[in-house]
Amino acid sequence: MSNDFQLGGFLLDCAGKALDLSKPKVMGILNVTPDSFYEGSRCRDGWLKLAEQMVLDGADILDIGGESTRPGASGALSQEEELERVLPVIEGLNSRLDVILSVDTSSPLVMAETVKAGAGLINDVRALYRDGALEAAASTAVPIVLMHSLVEQPEPGFVPVYDDVVAEVGEYLASVVARCEQAGIAKERLIIDPGFGGGMFGKTPQYDLQILKGYRRFHKYGLPLFAGVSRKSFVGSTLNRDTEERLPGSLAAAMLAAQAGAHIIRVHDVRETVDVLRLLQAVEEA
Repeated sequence: MSNDFQLGGFLLDCAGKALDLSKPKVMGILNVTPDSFYEGSRCRDGWLKLAEQMVLDGADILDIGGESTRPGASGALSQEEELERVLPVIEGLNSRLDVILSVDTSSPLVMAETVKAGAGLINDVRALYRDGALEAAASTAVPIVLMHSLVEQPEPGFVPVYDDVVAEVGEYLASVVARCEQAGIAKERLIIDPGFGGGMFGKTPQYDLQILKGYRRFHKYGLPLFAGVSRKSFVGSTLNRDTEERLPGSLAAAMLAAQAGAHIIRVHDVRETVDVLRLLQAVEEA
């Protein structure tokens, strides 16, 4: 066991709600989509019940997304269609639950309008590279998760190649942080995510394993670290498990990420992940 679990140093203002990252925080996934890769996270209609259960189970943040980024997902939504999906959810949860709300989007219109409605965090898998996204995020005051990706879905058959995936992903993240700072976004508002997964996330399972193994190297950038390992393809391919059977592997990956110093862990299974982190903390403090 290492002392990396005692993170310290980061306190973020998420639309008036404090996010203390001295210990890892759990972000529950709430997809108001018909086609996200894990059926258990889809909730076009039952979002309030699922959100309430996640909060009861210990979620610190709820991440609401209206557009699937899974490989083979249906075509991109218009900004208006995406907003129509997520805005009522943000508004409804903000009025009912005392929890930090994150919006999982790359669309500038969705960023701007959901932050006005109470979202306290922007989670962008395209790292603000869609037209207008950088300016929209800069106009808000909330923290932003910047993820390494290919920006858009690659052509079928695309195979990524890295000499040192941790170093190259880190260089990309450093460049997007610099881009944000040049646009007037304070570094203190930024969180970085190496982007586990295939498709537009640009990793093979072997690269994902290398990123998890070398995750501590991302601390050199001096920013909070984000990990989205829940039920990902590298868990399935490593263990030969379908999406519905990946909970044990996902919990192991979450624990490894926490031990390596992840500040926010994005998951489908909140209660189980919270238990893992509580036990890890108890061992560290024993």
